[in-house]
Amino acid sequence: MKSPTLLPALALLALLSLSSCSTDAIEEDKIDAISSSYVPQTKTIEVEVLELINTHRISLGLAPLNGMNAIKAQAYGHTDYMIKNDEVSHANFYQRKNNLINQAGAISVAENVAYAFSTPESVVNAWLNSEGHKNVIEGDYTNFDISAEMDENGKWYYTNIFIKK
Repeated sequence: MKSPTLLPALALLALLSLSSCSTDAIEEDKIDAISSSYVPQTKTIEVEVLELINTHRISLGLAPLNGMNAIKAQAYGHTDYMIKNDEVSHANFYQRKNNLINQAGAISVAENVAYAFSTPESVVNAWLNSEGHKNVIEGDYTNFDISAEMDENGKWYYTNIFIKK
C-alpha cells in the first residue's frame, strides 16, 4: 500500500476505534418510537391483499378502508418479529395497539396474522373462512395496512392491522 493511501486509512481506523455506539443512554420508549416508525416499501402482494379485502367489504356494502403508514410500520415490526422467532402469533399486540392509539389516534385496533400462504387470494380466503378473522375484516374500522415478508425459506408471513379513528 502506498503511504498517501495508508495515512487516510489509518486515520479512519483510529476514528472508528475511538468512537463508541451505545444505546444505554437512549430511553426504551425512544427506541420503540424509532423502530415503530420505519415504513418499508410496499410490495405488490401487500397491495393485492388490501385490494381483495376492500373488494370484499364493498361487496357487503361496507366502506373501504384507507391505508396508513403508522399502521404499516407497526405491522412490519410484528411481521419481522414473527420471522425472527419462527412463529405466528399476536405477541406484543397491546404494545402495537397502544402505539397506534398514541401515533394514529386509534380508538380500536385489531389484527390478523398468517403464515405460508403464497398468494394474496389464498391468505384472504383463509381469513374469510375463519370466523374470527372474517369478523375483523368486516369490522367497524376506518384504516388498515399490512406487512408481508418472506423468510429465508421462501415462506410468507403476514400482519394485517385494522384501526378505527
